[in-house]
Amino acid sequence: MEWMEALRRAIDCLEEHLLDEGAAEKAAHAACLSPLYLQKGFRLVTGYSMGEYIRCRRLYLAGLEAVAGREKIIDLAYRYGYDTPESFSKAFSRFHGVSPAQLRQCPEHLVPFLPLKITLSIRGGQGMDFTVEKMESFQLIGIEREFSLETSYQELPKFWDEFIRGYCAATRAEKAPETALEQAVCQCSIGEFGVCIDSDASPERFRYLIAGRYNGRAVPEGMTVYTLPALEWARFRCSGPMPEALQSVNTKIFQEWLPGNPEFELAQSINVEWYSADKSTSAADYESEIWIPVRRK
Repeated sequence: MEWMEALRRAIDCLEEHLLDEGAAEKAAHAACLSPLYLQKGFRLVTGYSMGEYIRCRRLYLAGLEAVAGREKIIDLAYRYGYDTPESFSKAFSRFHGVSPAQLRQCPEHLVPFLPLKITLSIRGGQGMDFTVEKMESFQLIGIEREFSLETSYQELPKFWDEFIRGYCAATRAEKAPETALEQAVCQCSIGEFGVCIDSDASPERFRYLIAGRYNGRAVPEGMTVYTLPALEWARFRCSGPMPEALQSVNTKIFQEWLPGNPEFELAQSINVEWYSADKSTSAADYESEIWIPVRRK
């Protein structure tokens, strides 16, 4: 399915099931996309996470009902997904700037948040630097953790900082690695890849692997091995300091490259980041890549 049409279907589904539990999962099913790619693309294209969009739409509709004055605040709280009237009133006040009772008296404070409309725009400027190539299956080894799609932008940098502080001390100090984990980090160049994979447990979460190429040796406790399948990959080159350069290219992929692409569409729910090791990540010419699995239409 064409990317923008998939987003339109997702938004239509969200609107239809706005008050339901699992609305994001239903939207991914309607869009024929994995939750991982839908959530990622949704944020990059619209500027909102799907959770933020659902909350804002609910609070706007709750504001309309508060102005109408036909429902009790406690009924509005439960209808729009809040466990208590107090938590509802706090969220409502942050969004509209006034409490539900105050909004009834001063409806001019109502903050609109209407359904998003997805349109395709043609942008000028420099083309994207990428290649498409078939790659054989290969194995990665690394440290895996699950993240919420809602909070991953804040939590992933902390994961990388924790990894660097905890497992790269020997490398930074130019000492021989002592623990099995430190040895694996050095021997397999763990940190060369960052891999996003759909979670098996929940559509609201995803697996993230800080990884390197597996060398076949014993897998230390606390590490896991993951096999990247044989696929055709679109590899987008990024040049510039991290994380700005990679984030900029990531945004362009979902806003400019995928929409209306006449040749390729997403093939599987895997996203790979590749990081070079020969320069500081803050260097103006630091090199990195984003790999997207694709299939030809």
